[in-house]
Amino acid sequence: ALARLKERERLKMFAGLPELGISNGEDLKETLTNCTEPLKAIDQFQMENGILLPTLQSALPFLDLHGTPRLEFHQSVFDELREKLMERVATIAEGKDEDRYIKLEELLEKSFPLVKMPSIQPIIMQVLKHLPKVPEKKLKQVMADKELYKVCAVEVKRQIWQDNQALFGDEVSPLLKQYIVEKEAALFSSDLSVLHNFFSPSPKTRRQGEVVLKLTQMIGKNVKLYDMVLQFLRTLFLRTRNVHYCTLRAELLMSLHDLDISEICSVDPCHKFSWCLDACIREKFVDAKRARELQGFLDGVKKGQEQVLGDLSMILCDPFACNTLVLSTVRNLQELLSQDALPRDSPDLLLLLRMLSLGQGAWDMIDSQVFKEPRMDLEVVTRFLPAMMSIVVDDYTFTVEQKLPSEEKSSLTYPTTLPETFSRYAQENRVACEIGLYYVLHIAKQRNKNALQRLLPALVDTYNDMAFGDIFLHLLTGHLTLLSDEFGSEEFCTAVFDNFLLTSFSSKENVHRHCLRLLNHLHQKVLASYMETLMKTLEPPKQSSESVKDLYTLLKEKLEASKKSPPEPEEAPSLDLGLHPVTVPSTPTTPL
Repeated sequence: ALARLKERERLKMFAGLPELGISNGEDLKETLTNCTEPLKAIDQFQMENGILLPTLQSALPFLDLHGTPRLEFHQSVFDELREKLMERVATIAEGKDEDRYIKLEELLEKSFPLVKMPSIQPIIMQVLKHLPKVPEKKLKQVMADKELYKVCAVEVKRQIWQDNQALFGDEVSPLLKQYIVEKEAALFSSDLSVLHNFFSPSPKTRRQGEVVLKLTQMIGKNVKLYDMVLQFLRTLFLRTRNVHYCTLRAELLMSLHDLDISEICSVDPCHKFSWCLDACIREKFVDAKRARELQGFLDGVKKGQEQVLGDLSMILCDPFACNTLVLSTVRNLQELLSQDALPRDSPDLLLLLRMLSLGQGAWDMIDSQVFKEPRMDLEVVTRFLPAMMSIVVDDYTFTVEQKLPSEEKSSLTYPTTLPETFSRYAQENRVACEIGLYYVLHIAKQRNKNALQRLLPALVDTYNDMAFGDIFLHLLTGHLTLLSDEFGSEEFCTAVFDNFLLTSFSSKENVHRHCLRLLNHLHQKVLASYMETLMKTLEPPKQSSESVKDLYTLLKEKLEASKKSPPEPEEAPSLDLGLHPVTVPSTPTTPL
């Protein structure tokens, strides 16, 4: 049965030859069946179907004398002619003749009956590739045949996809899944560092990722396909709330920008805004000049074009954009402190908060289809930020107190509670919460143990549990490596684990994973008795995922190995944290 199937497939390959007036195997079989002199019949068949070059006939016997089979000779000539023809097709397509595509269509019409013939197929695929508009009938034939669809060039597939959204979706879907898996894998990386984290790769480096490059190639210059991908991303963002789809939306546009695909960039109203924001992300800072440009784009959204706000909000919801905006906010506050100025007096700060608010409201805007900038809560500026500044003042006052001679010291103790306004806004306002979380990262980077112990318990209850999101926990665990020596203190361990991480690890598996990531990195520094308790607490239940179980097993093995051999002394982490120098006034204020 298998042999018969193979024979049928073989016959299919050569079925197109008779259409072109060329004899095939069936013709030879019929000739040999009906002839009286088979040898003469074979000679006649060879004469009629061989290379029609009179001077060649006398030369062929020399090949026979050298033992070269006729098949080998004809195959070598065929291969050479095929390469020449494919080169000629490319030359015609790249030429400037007005009738160049007519010539290619004529060649396609003549050769297409042999499309299933492996030796001829590359020529036909080459013709299809160079036709800007393949005849509809041929496109349908290619689409209907899985083998042909698989081998045809992406230029041909684009013409098929633009009228078949479901088929294009099937092609794109695995790439989008792969992208999300890669981003989540980066957030759960076993490498913990304050200098090399999720946000370390530059925008251009990220755009060299496999998924972005493949999607860019699939889209080419086709605006319709680009719009389809954007629609897929919006739909998936709405369905999952996964902000990595926002990152891909921005990366895709900038990847097309890198390739100078003006056909798409010129019609995407977000292009110039994304280009400017991309430069800010590269610098991890929004300077005054770019802030004015970004504000110009936002203020320039005309009546009747408000729908563009949906795409702008999605671009601002990208975690890399958000990271840049909040870091710029913190740096802006540092500069305001050095100038004794108030937050409400800084137009740049107000713009950063406006963009943060627009980005944080992306899901609501796209879901409701009400394209209007969310109203910014001014009390974030007038009440929340001053409350955050009061924490800085408390910290500075305590630090100065500790440096005084013993006879001048008062009985001042480090405060343990937080201003009610700070806690309330971190719970009720997403922009305030984001700024508060980055302030926690900032003090961790400064290795300020006291402030960290004071703030971590307040993160148990934040807006939409943002403090237990993967991005923040990824950054926090990296920043805590700077305080590795402090984990020898039960007080510090209690603040980090009991008062924060362990409050939700049993209900949030991602928190469980981040706890284990941190301990895999710092287990040698953690107080032995506390580590023992942690191991019992963090033992994964049966229903846990394999990743949690694997991390726990790895930690267990490391602890057993460290009992057998003493730990090697670690090198002190670099103090170069990339912080910007800020002039500090002599008045009792301190930069964040």
